[in-house]
Amino acid sequence: MIKLLLADDQALVRGAMAALLDMEADLKVVAEVGRGDEVLAAARDHDIDVALLDVEMPGLDGVAAARELHRALPAVKVLMVTTFGRAGYLRQAMAAGASGFIVKDTPARQLADAVRRVHEGLRVVDPELAAQSLAQGESPLTDRESDVLRAAQDGGTVADIARELRLSEGTVRNHLSSAIGKTGARTRAEAVRLALDNGWLLT
Repeated sequence: MIKLLLADDQALVRGAMAALLDMEADLKVVAEVGRGDEVLAAARDHDIDVALLDVEMPGLDGVAAARELHRALPAVKVLMVTTFGRAGYLRQAMAAGASGFIVKDTPARQLADAVRRVHEGLRVVDPELAAQSLAQGESPLTDRESDVLRAAQDGGTVADIARELRLSEGTVRNHLSSAIGKTGARTRAEAVRLALDNGWLLT
């Protein structure tokens, strides 16, 4: 019996996924959580084999939760199951120790098969996302440019971002200008959106 943990902040999605997986004779959902920062404790408490993690969750996003789980319980396999089929997220998830990455509209039979394959030590990646990831390449943003765009998500002023990151306003403007150019955006808001779509601002 393969023991599973489901982590998704949408209770209906989590419940539906649990019902589908529990129909399989060799799979058993033994824990469910709605926050990323609850994943590690639940994994320890229930001695799980495979964790199915959503990307966007409160407390801790799925990639950070995967990284934490991989460090603390390396024997536990991680399968990202997400609505956000973005190639950038795929790269980050794999770098964090995930063994698989599939989208939530994957048919039930394929989802169950992905869980089994990950449990056996294989990698499972949505083929369309894999192709996108290869086409997009790595993030063009420096760490500091990513920090500035991440801080700009809330729509604060340059002064607000400078205060939050302890940088001068001139430095923030330079990083924003560079990030806008690298993403091919016309505005700061568009640069943030493009970076998020590519998974460059997660964690």
